[in-house]
Amino acid sequence: MRHLLLLPVVVLSLVASPNPPAVHAQAPGLLEAQRLTADAGLDYYFPDGVTLQPGIPSPEDFLGRTVGSLHTRHDLIVAYMKELARVSERATYQEIGRTYEHRPMPVLTVTTPENHARLEEIRSRHLAASEPDGDPAAASDVPVIVHLGYGVHGNETSSAEAALLTAYWLVAGTGPVEDYLAEGVFFVEPNLNPDGRDRHTFWANMNRAEPYVADPLDREHNEAWPGGRTNHYFFDLNRDWLPLVNPESRARIDWHQRWRPNVVTDYHEMGTSSTYFFEPSEPVGSWNPLLPERLYTDITLRFADDWAAALDELGSLYFTKEVYDNTYPGYGSTYPNFLGGLGLVFEQASARGHIQESDHHGVLTFPFTIRNHLRTSMATVRVAVEERQVLREYQHDFFASALEEAADDPVGGWVFGDPADVTRNREFLDLLLRHGLEVHAVSEGVSAGGYDFEPGAAWVVPAAQPQYRLARSIFERTEEFSDSVFYDASTWTTSLAFGLPDGELTGGGLPLGPRVTQVPERALPAVPRSEIAYLLDWRDADAPRALQALQARGVRAEVATRAFTAP
Repeated sequence: MRHLLLLPVVVLSLVASPNPPAVHAQAPGLLEAQRLTADAGLDYYFPDGVTLQPGIPSPEDFLGRTVGSLHTRHDLIVAYMKELARVSERATYQEIGRTYEHRPMPVLTVTTPENHARLEEIRSRHLAASEPDGDPAAASDVPVIVHLGYGVHGNETSSAEAALLTAYWLVAGTGPVEDYLAEGVFFVEPNLNPDGRDRHTFWANMNRAEPYVADPLDREHNEAWPGGRTNHYFFDLNRDWLPLVNPESRARIDWHQRWRPNVVTDYHEMGTSSTYFFEPSEPVGSWNPLLPERLYTDITLRFADDWAAALDELGSLYFTKEVYDNTYPGYGSTYPNFLGGLGLVFEQASARGHIQESDHHGVLTFPFTIRNHLRTSMATVRVAVEERQVLREYQHDFFASALEEAADDPVGGWVFGDPADVTRNREFLDLLLRHGLEVHAVSEGVSAGGYDFEPGAAWVVPAAQPQYRLARSIFERTEEFSDSVFYDASTWTTSLAFGLPDGELTGGGLPLGPRVTQVPERALPAVPRSEIAYLLDWRDADAPRALQALQARGVRAEVATRAFTAP
């Protein structure tokens, strides 16, 4: 009888990086991970050769501890942004909105003092150059507009910590940074979900131990429901850039429509045992077919080269062109594409606390995750400045080509409106106007989609407008897809979501009445006094709210369960 000796085999794979360095970063042991998390200083986070002005407080100086040793509360993030604006002429602070829990939504604007003095001129010229009849060459001296957004999911916490370091680098950096600021305006939005962020921050800080515990089963790494991912009402804000259900999203879209940035970053985290993801996303079936393909190839790949180089320098593993998609316009990394910009998603394996043992890569530390996001942020700033004219020309071509595609589309526009539901009409008009779409009142009766539409209760969205692609995405029914597998949303026809009658208009001129620039005021009809009862038309979406208001004031209401007539 022969005896077989079975020896364990360990397979080492370094294929995640298309250009792997000679040696990948060695995951620290438990004791080293605990020390690193407590003591990671600026020399750990920033590349060699980065120089910073004295007199500008670092996050470490301001917080009184190292970055990554605790999770930073939103109020401290806001306070640090304000402090940078207070001590430096490079930065100004503003709030673009408030959350349900009344936390501010901060944006730190960083550029040269000279650019700050002419921000409105920069914005106006930037927008004018992007229009179909604009001239991007005439705006070659206009700085590139970059929006650096972090942490729309509140428990993906390395994002906001990286934002602190990125803001500090932009405000205090010397050498190349000074050139970047002369040629770019950088909006740092350090926390896109303040309510969810604090929900997770309190959990992680409250349940951490000293020394830190890496066991995935430890309470620190297992938030109680609902966790910090969502906002106050447990809504995923990364799906809300299109429907605009929440005040955070409405304020954010107002901001993006006002500026139309050339580049927008969207920093996330994913499972602990993964590595790092950057764009482009999966090419087959995940690129939105309404967007120019060169956005995903030529333009995104120019950035990807530098992200890869930045992570290779650290020895960090990464992957690209897998898993994630860019089809749904309601993502933070996709909606900016419909404004002619470059939306970019980044995903970092999460420590979900301070340190955690992963399945494949040893102990993952909070500082390690922060550093990866910081390095790709720095690379994004650099490439955006270097490619500013390409980005500006692309944005102009995006809107110009939209008109060309609209001219070739047999659908000349979309008509919508409910003759009985004033509230639903007004809400949908508000949505379209917030997204910058051109909308007109119907000038005459028209039939489409099996419905009849009459003036006073119907509106038209023409296809021939710079925002053709977004308008088409909102109204078009798509039933065939290049791939049957989706990362997330596969349909978002917004008129259907509102339950509004609508239809496509083809074959000739559109019944265009006056352009609508604001939601019409609700007309309040005169109601004759009754000695018997009043009838409430239940077809209006606000009817339940009206009933509740009446009942709250002591009015008795009854329901008719059978048809009846009254004189």
